[in-house]
Amino acid sequence: MLSAKAKYAFKAMFALARLGPGELLQARDISEKENISKKFLDLILLELRGAGLVRAERGQHGGYALAKPADKITLGQIVRIIDGPLAPIACASVSFYHRCDDCKDEATCLVRRSMRQVRDAASEILDHTTLASALTMDKARKNGPRKAKRTAA
Repeated sequence: MLSAKAKYAFKAMFALARLGPGELLQARDISEKENISKKFLDLILLELRGAGLVRAERGQHGGYALAKPADKITLGQIVRIIDGPLAPIACASVSFYHRCDDCKDEATCLVRRSMRQVRDAASEILDHTTLASALTMDKARKNGPRKAKRTAA
């Protein structure tokens, strides 16, 4: 399950991805707009900054911006930075694998096999969805299907 911290990280990153070139957004503005505690948001932005996804400029006109283009940041990267591995259990993880102490035979373990499918499905979506593609999908959804123009015969 996605933590509240990761959910808020997504909200903050989407807000930053909507910025135009050279624009900055202050944490206070993100906090108010997205209904996130400012203290909690500061911790999230610090982690994202440490991972190289966000940059900060100090000063009265300072703020935050993406450190990379929105089409180069995946939702999977954000989740892993904030929550760690995508796999629900350690033995199903690719990057953070750890054998279960109670497992007699990993090769035939139905729990591991099932959780690996969960991990793979989540990874397929999260690692192939960028901030930019998520915003594009949202914009298309908001615009709705275009109505065909009728022409007189």
